[in-house]
Amino acid sequence: MRIVIAPDKFKGSLSAPEVCRHLEKGLQAAVGGNLDIVRIPVADGGEGTLDAAVGSGFTRRTATVSGPTGQPIEADFAVRGHEAVIEMATASGLAVLPQVLGGGRPDSLTATTATSLGTGELITAALDAGCRRIILGVGGSANTDGGAGLLQGLGARFLDAHGSELPAGGTALANLHSIDFTDFEPRLVDTRFVLASDVDNPLLGAHGAAAIFGPQKGATPQDVDVLDAALARFVEVLAREIGFRAVKAADAQGAGAAGGVGYAAIAVLAAARRPGIDVVLEFTQLARSLADADLVITGEGSLDEQSLLGKTPLGVARAAAAARVPAVAVCGRTTLGREELMDAGFEDVYALTELESNLDTCIAEAGQLLEQLGTQIGGRLAANRLSRPAETKEDLHV
Repeated sequence: MRIVIAPDKFKGSLSAPEVCRHLEKGLQAAVGGNLDIVRIPVADGGEGTLDAAVGSGFTRRTATVSGPTGQPIEADFAVRGHEAVIEMATASGLAVLPQVLGGGRPDSLTATTATSLGTGELITAALDAGCRRIILGVGGSANTDGGAGLLQGLGARFLDAHGSELPAGGTALANLHSIDFTDFEPRLVDTRFVLASDVDNPLLGAHGAAAIFGPQKGATPQDVDVLDAALARFVEVLAREIGFRAVKAADAQGAGAAGGVGYAAIAVLAAARRPGIDVVLEFTQLARSLADADLVITGEGSLDEQSLLGKTPLGVARAAAAARVPAVAVCGRTTLGREELMDAGFEDVYALTELESNLDTCIAEAGQLLEQLGTQIGGRLAANRLSRPAETKEDLHV
């Protein structure tokens, strides 16, 4: 039997490659190592996208860039030929903050001053590596700067009324007077960008970057108002520099992603926004691996209502359905009912909470528990399906 394991990360516990490894160990233990298993870590464009790229044949590269507070950090990106995958969370993400703050957490100060500068510097590193198609996976960002930092990392200068460069962060944009693109990276003219995001929020307003995502980054209600007004000022000034497309881009789906990095990517880099899961499944070539598979196993930490809006497991289940391959999911927990799960395309779902009711224990011991779930799945396959040849893929439902 050929089984494809294609999960997302279990956030706070295991990366997607680690989930694959633990599941495979459990599966093989149940059937004596007689399974042909293909491991394909996947993601939805946010955290984990880099792992998915490396797992599908991209080469990991490292660059020294500015972290969300401006402090230098080491951040990875991935290259395959003339294509690069950049996961902005590695340079500008909330997960980086403890590293640069000495273990501190996001607060009002970081929410208003964090920058996406490092993401722009990663793009420059990708250009230096010869890449001319760049997939920008956004999500988990610490900044709400509209992507101003990203553009600074590519050579733009953000100036106040006195011609002085603005400090980093979203609130500083309230004093923006002009943007100097004189030294903007010329290689961008020949570079195509894909914005991989499952967020469709606009840049401004009640559903915008500051209002919806600012509080997750430590912003107070007052900070949200200031940040939203500052971002509106950014749109106004950018429109004077590049024309009406700057105004139009503010309302585009995905403009509010990653603290507004989506806006800068759409307005200035002419990025094409696509659902992150579609982009990842494309470069991992999951469909090719499913062509002769008998079962696909996907999953993520929490399988819930948000998952049904286009998260990784649903995307994998849809790809499996198109290939007429049964799909099962593993997760830390699920809040979905049996009918919802079946409508989503899952033959069955295995949750860590079925083995351990304490969520903290599930998080701490996720690897061991996943191996047990893998053994359960493998045991059912061995008992019910491996005893005789299957005539159709439908006969292999777990």
